Amino acid sequence: MHPSLLHLGFLTIPTFGLLTAVGLMLALALSLRTATLTGLNSDRLWNAGLFAVLAAFVLSRVLLVVTNLHSFFTYPILLLMVPSLTPLGLLLTVIATAIYLRLRDLPLLPTLDAWAPCATLAWAFLALGHFAEGSDPGLPSTLPWAVSRQHPVAIYAAIVAAVFTVVLYTHLLRRRKAGDTAALGFALVGLAQFLLSFLREPAGYDSKLGNLLDPLQWLALGMIVLAGVLWQQPRRVAAHAV
Repeated sequence: MHPSLLHLGFLTIPTFGLLTAVGLMLALALSLRTATLTGLNSDRLWNAGLFAVLAAFVLSRVLLVVTNLHSFFTYPILLLMVPSLTPLGLLLTVIATAIYLRLRDLPLLPTLDAWAPCATLAWAFLALGHFAEGSDPGLPSTLPWAVSRQHPVAIYAAIVAAVFTVVLYTHLLRRRKAGDTAALGFALVGLAQFLLSFLREPAGYDSKLGNLLDPLQWLALGMIVLAGVLWQQPRRVAAHAV
């Protein structure tokens, strides 16, 4: 594992942070193309994507500080460097982004369609970052490709995410109704995350949703349900750029 790409004195460049930044920039760059495929203004979609990224970063840090005030006052810099994206942080980010889209008059379903392959592209780089820092441990395995005698779940996720990016982009070229690509993306990612969870080490804490499934599995099921809801809704015929 290589948690740090560069370490010179007080200067440390974490591999996870670098891969995350690269993945997000590539996702934003891809959104310039997917915007035209969905009939959206590319600059407005870029700004919306940048807002979502910044909202996730800021809100996750605010939650981290609020829930760890004592540690923050003692080690503020160290605490802020801790990865802190939680389900609650994701929920607040979704709410903030939805409000932003409403204020900017960006249609929800075409925006989600345009973001679908961008999100899976970012997920691929996030997974590689988790593999580099060893933060996504898998169950013990004797398979030839096992890493440290564990399933390399992060590598599995990166490969799946890369394949999904190609599938969703291709689907976007052929979609018939607004929301179809987003629905396919929610279904694919939800199913993949649910299945990959069986190869990960179980969560080490009790979930408020019960111990039957891990929190990530509950989230994955929610994504699959959301995909079904989108598929059942009557939608307008998708607009395609000439």
